[in-house]
Amino acid sequence: MLAGCSSGKDTAAPAQQAPTNGKITLYYLQKQGDQQYFVEQAQGAQAEAKELGVDLKVVNLGQDANKAITELDAAVAQGANGVAIVVPDQAIGPEVIDKAKSAGIPIIASDDVIKDGTGKAAAFVGFNGTQMGTSVGQEAAKLFKAAGWSAADTKVISAYKQDLTVCTDRVNGSKAAFDKDSGAQVQVINVGTDNSPVDAQNRAGAVISSNPGVKHWVVWGCNDENETGVVTALANSGVGANDIIGVGLGAYLDCKDWAAGKDTGNKSSLYISGAEVGKSAIQVLVDKVKNGKDLPLETIAKTTMVNKDNFKAAGVNCT
Repeated sequence: MLAGCSSGKDTAAPAQQAPTNGKITLYYLQKQGDQQYFVEQAQGAQAEAKELGVDLKVVNLGQDANKAITELDAAVAQGANGVAIVVPDQAIGPEVIDKAKSAGIPIIASDDVIKDGTGKAAAFVGFNGTQMGTSVGQEAAKLFKAAGWSAADTKVISAYKQDLTVCTDRVNGSKAAFDKDSGAQVQVINVGTDNSPVDAQNRAGAVISSNPGVKHWVVWGCNDENETGVVTALANSGVGANDIIGVGLGAYLDCKDWAAGKDTGNKSSLYISGAEVGKSAIQVLVDKVKNGKDLPLETIAKTTMVNKDNFKAAGVNCT
């Protein structure tokens, strides 16, 4: 049972539904459902649901927090046995958890952590943000040292949605790892974005134009959208690919340059499989609903660093 309620009142929740022996219906409510990562997540979830013999309804929430609440209410009304949700805004976490608790159905947070009114996190399936950021920072430091660049003529652009904790975990991990492994104190310029490539590109443009003396650039961010957007802005400003070390997070956008054989500033990317997260989310919910197993507090998916030489072998879907 997920504990806590947004009202703060000490009221008893209905008993959790007994394991279902008949047909199980699950819902996957996703923010930005048209983004490649989430498309693959939905595909992985659908494949796992089919394999396990359960019905799955996937709903694209866009970036609308109000729609998330409405669709959760609809899922409950339509007899959902369990829900996985990627919230458009973590601030709705208490309300989301409270609604699921009141309905007596299990809910898991996918990708972005949510907490109840007491600060207790819901069961989570996804990636460890700090670990991911650490991998990105380590790769950037390795490439920085191999390039022979100095801190005097290099700057880092770190682009991310600054009110999203999973993003701050990632970029903070990147900075800490880069500082440690590079052996240099390179200035990091934080750029706030909405996590889209267009916004990252637009906002990075002002940073680049205000730093005309910088010779080399290191780029990381919350996701591939941020990193590739910044790298595009640098390229459009006349910075050559050899003067850019971009390390993405996702690989689904970085790989497009590699597949095309382009000379690019997108040097590496941490591959994260949305499909694996989707599969894991469905498995965890089915284990709870059908078999009565407790929801694990965390289910962490694996990641792999890839580049132009090994992305195909790693299984990156670059369509």
